[in-house]
Amino acid sequence: MTPELTYVAWTALMLVLLWIPYIAGTVSRNGLLTPAEYKTPLERDEPDWLRRCNRAHLNLVENFAPFAALTIIAHITDQVTATTATAAAVFFWARLAHAVAYIMGIPFLRTILFSTGVVSTLIIGFEVIT
Repeated sequence: MTPELTYVAWTALMLVLLWIPYIAGTVSRNGLLTPAEYKTPLERDEPDWLRRCNRAHLNLVENFAPFAALTIIAHITDQVTATTATAAAVFFWARLAHAVAYIMGIPFLRTILFSTGVVSTLIIGFEVIT
């Protein structure tokens, strides 16, 4: 497996694991959903860090699709290079640090790390298109 696909796999695992703190925190704080809440969820009392867990997960969901698609296209079309490998690694580590910064509520660092992930995806896309 190429380094790029390895980072896609690691990012997918991070995406699955990032969901766990939010769900565990919500259930431990408010209990399981009732049957009625499956139809119409009630507003639950959640601390800010728990909301940030949810947003960090959703943010990675939104950014994973283009990263994975472009990385897989690069792999299929045999356009993997040292640049795409580095960009995939940077994307993974930036997104991991982004999740931590987001959950901890560190605003400017979070923005820098988010932007780093976006630029990494754009670099992979540029390598694929050129």
